[in-house]
Amino acid sequence: MKLLYNIALHSAEFFLKILAFFNDKIKLGVEGRSTAFKILEGHLSANDQTFWFHCASLGEYEQGLPIFKQLREAHPHYKIVLTFFSPSGYEIRKNTPVADVVVYLPIDTPAHAKRFVKLVHPELTIFVKYDIWPNYLSELKKRHLRAILISAVFRKDQPYFKFYGDIMREALVTFEHIFVQNESSKILLQSLHFDNVSVAGDTRYDRVSDQLHQDNHLPFIESFKDGKLCVVVGSSWPEDEGMFVDYINSVSSKEVKFLIAPHTIKKQQIADFTGKLKKKTILFSENEGKNLADYQVFVVDTIGILSKIYSYADIAYVGGAMGQTGLHNILEPAVFGVPIIIGNNYKKFPEAFQMIANGGVVSISNSLELKHTLDALVENSNKRKALGELNEAFIKKNKGAVVQIMEYIRTYK
Repeated sequence: MKLLYNIALHSAEFFLKILAFFNDKIKLGVEGRSTAFKILEGHLSANDQTFWFHCASLGEYEQGLPIFKQLREAHPHYKIVLTFFSPSGYEIRKNTPVADVVVYLPIDTPAHAKRFVKLVHPELTIFVKYDIWPNYLSELKKRHLRAILISAVFRKDQPYFKFYGDIMREALVTFEHIFVQNESSKILLQSLHFDNVSVAGDTRYDRVSDQLHQDNHLPFIESFKDGKLCVVVGSSWPEDEGMFVDYINSVSSKEVKFLIAPHTIKKQQIADFTGKLKKKTILFSENEGKNLADYQVFVVDTIGILSKIYSYADIAYVGGAMGQTGLHNILEPAVFGVPIIIGNNYKKFPEAFQMIANGGVVSISNSLELKHTLDALVENSNKRKALGELNEAFIKKNKGAVVQIMEYIRTYK
């Protein structure tokens, strides 16, 4: 099985180079991986003490960040290597102060794994949630280097629990400890006779709670909101935006404003959306010198400020669950005590199930349900407050994963 896996990886590496000619995102990854070893060689020496943090993409980075920060503060003399597999993580966080070196993770071939681990020689490796790479983990094990997995979630339909999943099961054994988000994940791992596992919860609760202690002040958003009720549509996709076109156009009151932060800020996609709106609309890229209070719709065609924008929301809609792309982070608005609306495709997101059952999140399936839900929240301030308080309390209740993980790291160092 491992031979087939390695053949598949070499084939994938070859075909990705071809696909890079036709896809900008793939091109970023291919070019980034081609320079990874050169960057590492320029920043690391054999005498450096190092930690290695690996995240698939931006979401996993945000989950790991509270742990990364604490290790950075506790061990300022260590060099920290942060790797991403996806451009959507690397391109946004390549300059993060939490790491000394940020690179794309080279494809998981035996040769790459051996060269990478020899260069980095990490005293501790932390993988976040998933993106398990057998050859890298095998190389760590050969060199008797520590590795843990945090904020992991396991489901029966994953390869680990299938007859063909031997190589992935072997990779899991490399981790000296796995911190999972829920009890069902622990039970699944125990079915594989893996006992070094703890239910620590999701580090994202700690991460979003930190946002309350940040400076979330955005003067241009305050000017736009102008004391009115504000509906924030975060990380939206075309299927989300399509539903909001009719709703925004149907709103008669100028006391309700809409702040749209698309997941993808491609000009044509934004133009397609804004071209259908009948309300006075402005883009972030065009707001300089304008009286923002005069506008009813503000489209944020930039990245990196959504978590702050949620602090201005009276109602939040979080995108991704109306299609197949996957629900985006509902914890970010929840921490600010905001009622939340999502689509109906959230089966892979346990926090969505829990928060719907808790009462602070409402799932809708179509534009009619969106209208009914928004109307009810817009017209009833008591309902907005009640749902928002449920979300805020849910975040507070589920904090604590970081304390448990850091205690383990300190105890077994």
